[in-house]
Amino acid sequence: MEFLLHPLNLVTFFPLVGVLILLFLKNEQKDAVRWVALITSLITFVFSVVVLLQFNPAEPGLQLVVRYPWIQVAGFNISYFLGVDGLSILLLMLTTFLTPISIFSTWTAVEERVKDFMLFFLLLEVGMVGVFLAQDLFLFYIFWEFTLVPMYFLIGIWGGPRRMYAAIKFFLYTMAGSILMLLAILYLGIQGGTFAVPDLINIGLPGNVQFWLFLAFAAAFAIKVPMWPLHSWLPDAHVEAPTAGSVILAGVLLKMGTYGFLRFNIPLFPEAAVRLAPWLAVLAVIGIIYGAIVSFAQKDVKKLVAYSSVSHLGFVMLGLTALNSIGVQGAILQMINHGLSTGALFLVVGMIYERRHTRELDAFGGLWKIMPIYGALTLIVALSSMGLPGLNGFVGEFTILLGAWGAGTEGALGSRWFAGLAAIGVILAAVYMLYMFQKMFLGPVTHEENAKLSDLNWREIVTLVPLLVFIFWIGLYPKPFFDLMAPAVDNLVAIVESVSVAALP
Repeated sequence: MEFLLHPLNLVTFFPLVGVLILLFLKNEQKDAVRWVALITSLITFVFSVVVLLQFNPAEPGLQLVVRYPWIQVAGFNISYFLGVDGLSILLLMLTTFLTPISIFSTWTAVEERVKDFMLFFLLLEVGMVGVFLAQDLFLFYIFWEFTLVPMYFLIGIWGGPRRMYAAIKFFLYTMAGSILMLLAILYLGIQGGTFAVPDLINIGLPGNVQFWLFLAFAAAFAIKVPMWPLHSWLPDAHVEAPTAGSVILAGVLLKMGTYGFLRFNIPLFPEAAVRLAPWLAVLAVIGIIYGAIVSFAQKDVKKLVAYSSVSHLGFVMLGLTALNSIGVQGAILQMINHGLSTGALFLVVGMIYERRHTRELDAFGGLWKIMPIYGALTLIVALSSMGLPGLNGFVGEFTILLGAWGAGTEGALGSRWFAGLAAIGVILAAVYMLYMFQKMFLGPVTHEENAKLSDLNWREIVTLVPLLVFIFWIGLYPKPFFDLMAPAVDNLVAIVESVSVAALP
């Protein structure tokens, strides 16, 4: 019983309780299915708040650890090992926060096979939470791969006209990188005699071995981020996915890639991380500028938001490759910011699509006059995404640029060139976001269909307001968020600074 009631087990597996209840409901009981899924996800969020309340921000190591021997055969020492620290606590909270919001957004958007949709969504939450809490590489890989299945069906069944193409492309891209990561995990487990991440940090791998293992892990994580030039699956997946799927894909699933670099690549292979960081930073900067330019060229507003993720996640990778406390803290905060802002953008796109059944920018114009509440909320979210001071995006991007510049850190590994070029992406973000807002909301009402549109209802407002609260909170007072991660980040950076860089091929 103690095992079942452990806070980390509860927050990971409680969605399965909702799954079991849903199995006993009939397909025709759509409202009951929706309420069971929503209440289950809200209770899971409450459990994550319990974890947060028990979390000690001053402690840099793992907390609330649950660890039991699991598979002990043929020399393999695999354990059921969960833990939370400053690197993962905010991502855990983001996952459990966005899941009920995403489910609530489907109240009228998903009418076919509602029961199946909610089953897959709750199963997806189990996998996502498990990824952020698993401290055994084998267990992590199981959760990592498990998330593919529900997301594949969410896109493939409830997506747009090209849903199967997008779902298969998403699945194959992620699987391709995961195979290389699995081989690297097996090598580490055999060499270290354990798959537990804290134990593997101290096994002292040679520099050339670190190099190849870093690349194997990076292949899986770079595809998931996605980093340029491995990003081509993302716009298709976003455009074809249902709104709730796009929210959770942008808000959480992409962060699994950046979290992978943070949790595994940097501490397990610090010498390789130091040598390869400049190359990853180059790809990150290219992604920042490329994603922004391509976003401006889009005629479909959902595809515009999808490409903006390539640019925003480029900032996260730039912060991680700075390998100093300022950059890494900025990267973690920007993961949260992107989940909030881009998740909200996909919600507002879904709300207008439900009314007009089109996402073409040319189909709109003058919406502010017809839907003032919708226009005001969309403006706040757009300004957040483009990094306006006082909103969350500015804090994350500014901190990342400080880290990349090398400010405040003696002998910092950041590059001023990278920071300068990335700053161009901030300007370009303002260009494509303001262009989108102008095309949709300003000017005369040029289409008769738009004149008959209704403004947001109470349910849609309630869906967006929690996101807006955190957009302003982080923008105006980010200290509590930095306090949660600072000791763990300092501990991680100390690992990198302590290594002597060996010659790599």
